[in-house]
Amino acid sequence: MTVQAVGRRGRTNPREQLQAAGVYLAIAALLLFNLAFTPHFATVTNLRLQLIQVAPVAIVAVGMALVIATEGIDLSVGSTMAIAAALIPLYIGYGAWPAIAVALLAGVAVGLVNGGLVAFAGMQPIIATLGLLVAGRGLALVLADGRLVELFDPTLGALGNSAVLGLPVSLLIVVGVAAVAGIAMRRTAFGRRVLAIGGNRAAANLAGLPVKRTLVTVYAFSGLLAASAGILSTARQSASDPSFVGLLIELSAITAVVVGGTPLSGGRVRILGTLMGALLMQLITATIIQHNLPDSTARMVQAAIIVAAVYIQRGRSRM
Repeated sequence: MTVQAVGRRGRTNPREQLQAAGVYLAIAALLLFNLAFTPHFATVTNLRLQLIQVAPVAIVAVGMALVIATEGIDLSVGSTMAIAAALIPLYIGYGAWPAIAVALLAGVAVGLVNGGLVAFAGMQPIIATLGLLVAGRGLALVLADGRLVELFDPTLGALGNSAVLGLPVSLLIVVGVAAVAGIAMRRTAFGRRVLAIGGNRAAANLAGLPVKRTLVTVYAFSGLLAASAGILSTARQSASDPSFVGLLIELSAITAVVVGGTPLSGGRVRILGTLMGALLMQLITATIIQHNLPDSTARMVQAAIIVAAVYIQRGRSRM
């Protein structure tokens, strides 16, 4: 910890407070608005639906948060979801779990390619993952032959729509993923390496940290979580549609991470804030849909939010 950091900790910075608490205030304001003006918003059915729908974005956003903590980015998460969705119908004949395992391995493979390009080939993360964004979606469409495939598997149906003690299985998966990521970042050497790399990669190299191995692991983890989200989306819809699954989810995931307080400059991560950011994105989308506004409006709102969040972070870094 530097002297400058110690000095800053003792001061109350309104911009810093806004960055830390802004997502919670925004969620509270949106909930109050919906309670007042959105019919049937406070029903158990609707609230459960929102939690189920936010699960894929939340899972992807957790992986994205770790990537951004290394001062990277992963634009291929939506395409990875599509690849996972395309593979399930091809292997469902062997059983649901083997098909899920293949889809997860494919996600890890995409992450390993991303990580290898960033860590060993020295490519900028935005370029490396942009290539996989385009190629991955194309591969998914080839695997699926461009067709939507309906799936009638009880295991997949239970994974996407069942509940345990009244809580959706998808929500429990989100909690488990967030818990593992949070513990890894706070309690393990791996987490400290991730933050060190994001804070100063050159210094991390000089300190003898396994920078390349850590970067590859982070991108592989992001790919694994993206594939998991693709499986959940496919299970919930009881259909594989690679042309739609994960479409533009990278925008929602990046917005959730940034709004949740993880800076794009790396070196820090907020897992709980990321989950709250994903919930905020879901509430915005649900509010716009329930008030009969076009989906494009939600995209414009998300874009405005990420610009505002980055501006707040930029102003803080100058102080």
